Amino acid sequence: MTQDRDKVVLVTGASSGIGEATARRLAADGHRLLLGARRTDRLASLADELEAAGATAAFRRLDVTDAADVRAFVSEARSRYGRVDVLVNNAGVMPLSPLEALRTDEWDRMIDVNLRGVLHGIAAALPVMRAQGGGHLVNVASVGAYEVSPTAAVYCATKFAVRAITEGLRQECGGDIRVTLVSPGVTESELADGIADPTAREAMRAYRAVALPASAVADAIAYAVSRPRQVDVNELVVRPTASAR
Repeated sequence: MTQDRDKVVLVTGASSGIGEATARRLAADGHRLLLGARRTDRLASLADELEAAGATAAFRRLDVTDAADVRAFVSEARSRYGRVDVLVNNAGVMPLSPLEALRTDEWDRMIDVNLRGVLHGIAAALPVMRAQGGGHLVNVASVGAYEVSPTAAVYCATKFAVRAITEGLRQECGGDIRVTLVSPGVTESELADGIADPTAREAMRAYRAVALPASAVADAIAYAVSRPRQVDVNELVVRPTASAR
């Protein structure tokens, strides 16, 4: 049986922010990693750094909006390491804007990455975990899965959906497959860099005045992953202490 400190962990969106911090934390905990994202230069640098420190880490270019690409990502983990113990569905985008701005391309992008990307991960990993008799799916949502704020309607809708899907998955799976939802509050990351709408950009600048380090969210993920097999940590909300939202 796979030891608690020697799991095969796949992380999407691993080139920066929460994904990168999670890779660092789980590598330090002794897990073997396959890292996925579109920016392979960053992935290569991170994997090299982790390997130089004694960890086992590999990477693959990954577009979570492409179901076949996600299946290939999971398949590579099986070929390289022999199994898939944990999938951290972390990849996400947040180009906020008021609905009346009609930035429909941005709406579609959030739906494709934040929602379909998670479903693609589940579809690729769940059959593998069933066949091997166990596994753990960790979906990264947001406090936006619990509340809606101006300019964030579509973003929050995708995160509400991830929360619903995660709970449905938990109820359906049971047994040897664990399911965890991790919902960060404001976190230091590059997510806000993709906001083109000036109204939303200014609102987010004020909203992000108090933010968690990405490592705090990585610690929450590591906690859930490290529990004994008979313990399923279902839902974690992690906010800055000084934040009211």
